[in-house]
Amino acid sequence: MKKIGLIGGMSWESTALYYQHINREVARRRGGLHSAPLQLVSLNFQEIADLQKQGDWARMTEILQTAARQLEHSGAEALLICTNTMHRIAPQVQAACAVPLLHIADATADAVLAAGLSQVGLLGTRFTMEQAFIRDHLAARGIQCLVPEETGRAEVHRIIFEELCQGQVLAASRQNLIAQVQQLAALGAQGVILGCTELTMSLQPGDGGLPGFDTTALHAMAAVDFCLS
Repeated sequence: MKKIGLIGGMSWESTALYYQHINREVARRRGGLHSAPLQLVSLNFQEIADLQKQGDWARMTEILQTAARQLEHSGAEALLICTNTMHRIAPQVQAACAVPLLHIADATADAVLAAGLSQVGLLGTRFTMEQAFIRDHLAARGIQCLVPEETGRAEVHRIIFEELCQGQVLAASRQNLIAQVQQLAALGAQGVILGCTELTMSLQPGDGGLPGFDTTALHAMAAVDFCLS
């Protein structure tokens, strides 16, 4: 099996999901006591979140590039950034190392296209919903993204940072997220991308009546495919 390097900790709640998804799928495919050869650099999310608020993407790039080089030097044969938001600097992280970076939007696009969809809703942090780095990646594959209106985007962002990233899963917030999915459906979304790696702590694919695409699980399955290739 090939060794996978994980850049995680953003938040550790979702990094734990990556670890579970990858190892359970390796065990399912290989049987017995098989598990994945993984190397993890777990960053301090408070530092990253503070830099996000400051808009200091240059410093975040340095931190993730250092993590990528550390994983490459440890023998990782491919890398994952275990968060949607930090894919904003995926090209710079890839440029810092020779091993491939498996992009979360590639795994997501494959699943959306396999389902025969071309217009989907996108839920995530403000950075993911409002900036172009995920939407443009999907658009290059022929997929159009719809996002909630301003107050909806603010509430989804709040739920992610103030609740899910801190391990809180509240029923009222789950209903709010379902309402966002339903509003996206009314705008013409054929499905919805759960474009934050914490969102499936509260929302499951199919909630709100639309096919859902769990980016955490899809990204993890891409890692398994590479690991076992």
